[in-house]
Amino acid sequence: MADVIGIRDDMYIGKGNAYMHAVSDAVREGYREGVLNQIPTLVNLQCDIDHPTQTMADTLHLIHEFGGVENLKGKKVAMTWAYSPSYGKPLSVPQGVIGLMTRFGMDVVLAHPKGYEIMSDVEEVAAKNARESGGSFRKTNSMEEAFEGADIVYPKSWAPYAAMEKRTELYGNNDFDGIKALERELLAQNAQHRDWTCSEEMMRRTKDGKALYLHCLPAVITGVSCEAGEVAESVFDRYRAPLYRQASYKPYIIAAMIFLAKVKYPQARLRQLEGRGTPRWMK
Repeated sequence: MADVIGIRDDMYIGKGNAYMHAVSDAVREGYREGVLNQIPTLVNLQCDIDHPTQTMADTLHLIHEFGGVENLKGKKVAMTWAYSPSYGKPLSVPQGVIGLMTRFGMDVVLAHPKGYEIMSDVEEVAAKNARESGGSFRKTNSMEEAFEGADIVYPKSWAPYAAMEKRTELYGNNDFDGIKALERELLAQNAQHRDWTCSEEMMRRTKDGKALYLHCLPAVITGVSCEAGEVAESVFDRYRAPLYRQASYKPYIIAAMIFLAKVKYPQARLRQLEGRGTPRWMK
């Protein structure tokens, strides 16, 4: 049995997170019954509700970019839908972002066209977090409004929650003709919102025209990935190095999750390791 198990199930709304809990329960039962000699660390790499490794890496990136966690309070985050010529992108990133960043006193705006709603339960969590942290959470159907004065922008395509529910049901019934019909319907719906893109004009609306651009990657880049997409090529290229730094934090987040799951007193253990003074090997 592996010492660490990473689980990802992000495409089946109402099923993915429940499946992960079922796996966790089964593993613990196996340990109690003596089938397993240890409990492997289970890491949620992405589910239908959340993408914790991604959004924690995003937040760590912001902490470094803005000079400390205390400097995140009051920063405006525009978590916005953006156009893509594909239809089935998960909701876990926007849901994870609004659920986590509202905990730091940030002013989080969720923007999407009508019909692209996410899980209402997650919105309620974001609103509660904002009240407790002194931040704010609000919704709008205007990308321009969300970008106005924003310190951070996160334009990302996702599928409507209601459509993903229907998709899960169709797959459960092996209704592949229904899947094809749904795909055609959603592609047509997406095509009505091609103006929802992170263009240079849109970026000029942000704070001093210099908001930090985030993406979980791979981004759908206009003129590169397709004719029209989530972000203009010039915007993406300007933020290429920060995007790579953003992505680089994910392995550290995963390592920290494993460490915290295995070590009862993490601070004491880290001090012990630091006290050894063992030099790190670097090529």
